[in-house]
Amino acid sequence: MPTPRIPVDQKDSIFFITFTIQRWFYLFDRYERWTILLNALKHYQKHNNLKIYSWVFMLNHMHLIFQCEDAIKFVNGFKSYTAQKLRENIEETEPHLLNLFKTDNDYHIWQDNNFPEIVESENFFLQKANYIIENPVRKEYVNYPEDWRYSSTSKIKLIELSELL
Repeated sequence: MPTPRIPVDQKDSIFFITFTIQRWFYLFDRYERWTILLNALKHYQKHNNLKIYSWVFMLNHMHLIFQCEDAIKFVNGFKSYTAQKLRENIEETEPHLLNLFKTDNDYHIWQDNNFPEIVESENFFLQKANYIIENPVRKEYVNYPEDWRYSSTSKIKLIELSELL
């Protein structure tokens, strides 16, 4: 079965996407690794017109609802840049973990599949936004969504999705 990809003719659509660490290894909960992800997203917002509607960082994956001019370029660039920065961080802090990500002659931090889904309705948007909001509670990281620091939950503003679609 082929890996779902962002359609070239819809690369400027709104997407729900998941980025997952290889083997679902818990990686982000130490050594400022969430900061690496956050700084990369901020960079893309500032320099590539990335709009983020909802996000959450978990221990081994992250979810985004986003839109930009070229979602394919964003996904590839984000994964490449953060993989490099995460690898550097791991080399400095926990070099023994690099073997978990070793491939033939390189390291592969992120899983290939991102499961991109185009947001085509307000109902779908709300379903995915709720999933993002509730994810830290479902995983029992916190009791209330607003208590999870690495999420847009406290910053989410209700928007008219009809303006976006």
